[in-house]
Amino acid sequence: MRMTTEEAFVKTLQRHGIEHAFGIIGSAFMPISDLFPRAGITFWDCAHEGSGGMMADGYTRASGKMSMMIAQNGPGITNFVTAVKTAYWNHTPLLLVTPQAANKTIGMGGFQEVEQMALFKDMVCYQEEVRDPSRVAEVLNRCILQAKRRSAPAQINMPRDFWTQVIDIDLPDVVAFERPAGGETAIAEAAALLSEAKFPVILNGAGVVLGGAIPASMALAERLDAPVCVGYQHNDAFPGSHPLFAGPLGYNGSKAAMELISEADVVFCLGTRLNPFSTLPGYALDYWPKAARIIQVDINPDRIGLTKQVSVGIVGDSKKVAEAVLAQLAITAGDHARSERKSKIAQVKSAWAQALSSMDHEDDDPGTSWNQRAREAKPEWMSPRMAWRAIQSALPREAIISSDIGNNCAIGNAYPTFEAGRKYLAPGLFGPCGYGLPSIVGAKIACPDVPVVGFAGDGAFGIAVTELTAIGRPEWPAITMVVFRNYQWGAEKRNSTLWYDDNFVGTELDDGVSYAGIARACGLQGVQAGTMEELRAALTQALADQKAGKTTLIEALINQELGEPFRRDAMKKPVEVAGISKADMRPQVV
Repeated sequence: MRMTTEEAFVKTLQRHGIEHAFGIIGSAFMPISDLFPRAGITFWDCAHEGSGGMMADGYTRASGKMSMMIAQNGPGITNFVTAVKTAYWNHTPLLLVTPQAANKTIGMGGFQEVEQMALFKDMVCYQEEVRDPSRVAEVLNRCILQAKRRSAPAQINMPRDFWTQVIDIDLPDVVAFERPAGGETAIAEAAALLSEAKFPVILNGAGVVLGGAIPASMALAERLDAPVCVGYQHNDAFPGSHPLFAGPLGYNGSKAAMELISEADVVFCLGTRLNPFSTLPGYALDYWPKAARIIQVDINPDRIGLTKQVSVGIVGDSKKVAEAVLAQLAITAGDHARSERKSKIAQVKSAWAQALSSMDHEDDDPGTSWNQRAREAKPEWMSPRMAWRAIQSALPREAIISSDIGNNCAIGNAYPTFEAGRKYLAPGLFGPCGYGLPSIVGAKIACPDVPVVGFAGDGAFGIAVTELTAIGRPEWPAITMVVFRNYQWGAEKRNSTLWYDDNFVGTELDDGVSYAGIARACGLQGVQAGTMEELRAALTQALADQKAGKTTLIEALINQELGEPFRRDAMKKPVEVAGISKADMRPQVV
């Protein structure tokens, strides 16, 4: 078939059903963007490419459908770096389209030239550069398929002088692979271990959400009467109302989950790479059961046994593996002390729920007093935990929420629960600031009839605040955004109180800035809430207004209490040896 390279590119996108692109317009890809409206592809022209990439991540995580990010070669593409690595560790299948400087001049250090393949080498699951115009559809098709198969971003690098070429081409077929169901021997070994377990525990990760395996894991849990924990930031990997749901492990997670998994003799780790951060001690509990037999299920064999010693490794799709293991359980599986285990689960969960509901304030470490001083400085202001309780009382159960990185969002890790997957968009283990706003915008584009609420601390929100200038345009959907306003970089400030004697370098924000005011200046609704009742009312109204097509930013005014540091294991008190003095500063010679 005879066509132009841009026609071949767009027709291949159509074959894969890719309907949404996120980025900023640039001359390097105008030949294809010109065709987008006719092709049924919507281009979301954001304010910054980094946020556009996180919108794409939010869209795909909320819907399960692939989207793409694209921008001008050079500086437009470099702005995608953080978003692409974020999507990589969120296991999000995305298409990264990187128009490249022209072949004719590449290597001369020309305008907007950079090594775009090297830039993303460890951030994508697959990358390929188009070497000849006639191969554009073949390469694009392969990149999309690799992204889907490996559940991660894939990159196509396209020299910009390959556009507007007429070629003879056969468009490639879309070939889908059946996902593996695990090896027969490994399935049998896992079933035997679980059948003999005295206190089995299931740990669900992102793969359970991505693979639609929640019902299968629920059936397995009910057959064994095993408590189900979820990995850090994967609160939507099991129904929150289920009596066997114990909650999230990891930083500021569920103490109930930690206590229950600590008693396990067999842990069935389903769809998780067991990243180290997810199993760090919490609430002074070093809870990982070091003597337990570990069964790890992951679609990627490279992840199995990487962080924990495993007894059985299973390479396969979470849903298929869980179903296969369930089918091979012994008739007596789960019978050992079943009633005692069920009682233990209920008792531990109840005790944690009562403890969590009574947590109003953050503790100070011995020798520090910042949290006490913060409460005394603003006694009438909400604490972060008060704000989270108010939010939970107003959130609809069907809502999709996003979270940013930072102290106040992390304090909220134990609170949200969900009845279905693809409801909780957290920044993941790359930990970028500025994720909360753009990801929830992407989620709303994906799910226009579902209420969405984004959350961010005021430091992290400052990185994405420019998107307020974009999302007020008529074609953009309405969202609700909550910003925790305490005028500080909280995580770093907690580090400063613990290890640097309250030497607050770079931790303070401008208290003369109003994000609600910026929202209003951008044509959006901006309100402030200073009490729990005001926050509940503001969020309730904002969700009603969202349904009516209005975007609202809520500034939740909270005191400066600080939660647990992210990494007690990675920090320590410095010692002075040589000493530092201003007198040693020498003037530069220019």
